[in-house]
Amino acid sequence: MTTRNDETALDRDMILRDIASANIVHSSFTMYESAAYWLEMTGDDKTFCVVARAGDTVLAHFRGESGATSDTLTMMRCPADSVNGRTLRAALPWLTPQPLGLQTSAGCGDRLGLATPGHVLAFQRVQREVPDSHIAAIFAQQSIREMTRTRRTPDEVLTDATWGAFQQGWRDQVGADADHLKTTEDIDACADAGYSFYTIDPGDYVDAEADSASADQLQRKIADLPWDVLESSPDDLIARYDGHTITLAHESLTLDRLAIMRAAAKYSGAIAHVARMYRHLAAKHIPSELEVSVDETETPTTPSEHVFIASELRRLGVQWVSLAPRYIGEFEKGIDYIGDLDALTTSIATHAAIAQAFGPYKLSLHSGSDKFSVYGIFAEATNGMVHLKTAGTSYVEALRVVAQSNPTLFREILALARVNYDADRASYHVSAETTRAPDAAQFTNDVLANLLDEPNTRQIVHVTFGSTLATFGSSIKATLHDHAATYATVLEQHFYRHLLPFAQSAN
Repeated sequence: MTTRNDETALDRDMILRDIASANIVHSSFTMYESAAYWLEMTGDDKTFCVVARAGDTVLAHFRGESGATSDTLTMMRCPADSVNGRTLRAALPWLTPQPLGLQTSAGCGDRLGLATPGHVLAFQRVQREVPDSHIAAIFAQQSIREMTRTRRTPDEVLTDATWGAFQQGWRDQVGADADHLKTTEDIDACADAGYSFYTIDPGDYVDAEADSASADQLQRKIADLPWDVLESSPDDLIARYDGHTITLAHESLTLDRLAIMRAAAKYSGAIAHVARMYRHLAAKHIPSELEVSVDETETPTTPSEHVFIASELRRLGVQWVSLAPRYIGEFEKGIDYIGDLDALTTSIATHAAIAQAFGPYKLSLHSGSDKFSVYGIFAEATNGMVHLKTAGTSYVEALRVVAQSNPTLFREILALARVNYDADRASYHVSAETTRAPDAAQFTNDVLANLLDEPNTRQIVHVTFGSTLATFGSSIKATLHDHAATYATVLEQHFYRHLLPFAQSAN
């Protein structure tokens, strides 16, 4: 057995010569400690191979067929499945999800399980072109809501990301985001699969009515809060914050009684829920980190409310690495930011200063897909202490490949999406209308993909993925398998635009 990272135990050239397979994915070929690993692909069929000296214990951990390649070497051919994915993560530790801390990070949602090679290409391109920067990658990221609609499990999401990262030769650390979790059962399922990043979504407990409630109404709302979980009382709450001044980097905030009552009525139920979820996760004693997300709520999080959330979480002993407030303006799915960029710049600077004062922790940008006008604002205001979260844009770009290579299927997808949009949009923040979307019948096949640059069409297909995959999932995946290199290239170009502004400010 050799020492870690010593490639002298096996002869790379000899192994590649002995394999003599036209199907080897050369980007996947990896030598680590006493073994060599790679993928072979025939069409959409992946076979995982591992070679080690006969009797090496590494071979016993994989599930597959084994045979001698020489007098001294044994090769196993294995399915690229969940069981072997877990074993591969143990054998190549950089593929094991781990907490990423305060470094700049980005998450890449993948609704189809086919996008990771393209995501890896984008990260690798940024690493080459901005060599002094580092953006930590999260390839496995999907919300429970999306898993339900795509009929995938946490383990399947992580497995697909593992094999995709291995296939494209990823050699850096990774996280895995169990996104928008609402119940302890959600935490359990993702912990069993091996996730490292847990995004708690307490949106159901945020009371948006508090924004316009009268003082009497606020008092009644506060009286009904779960004070046992909050480990406090209404009187203690007011005494703790009323008139308190918080000094930030370039400004100060003074909390008055009404602002505190409004913040408490609006967010205390959510804070109690986060505390319950955090304690459930902490009791598992696994390597993990927490994100708190209140972005999918009706009204923006004011600076005073952000201070209240952070202060209360800290008082309750919650430890978190990032927080996603509800920012001003509109962060709708699949399109660029809608709102006043100057006002957003000022607002983000204040939120970033609060994150420094009460953490430090990262600001998280949810619904971050395609928000090209704001990436530089977030990167500069946070000095790179930021997490970017994307989800459906990889699916939409998959449909671009479908439009280019199978226009008949794409037209059928658009037609179904228009029918299902009103029902499927219910749980998403979007403003698209089918009446404003261009009619695909007016476009020739060669320009059909350009419809995905039109905001209404992009949002319509973005949020109807569940019903679309239920009908056309097999056909979409078959098309992408046939054009895998094209899909990877499309994603590389698309995600490079997402990552570059953060790389230039990465810490």
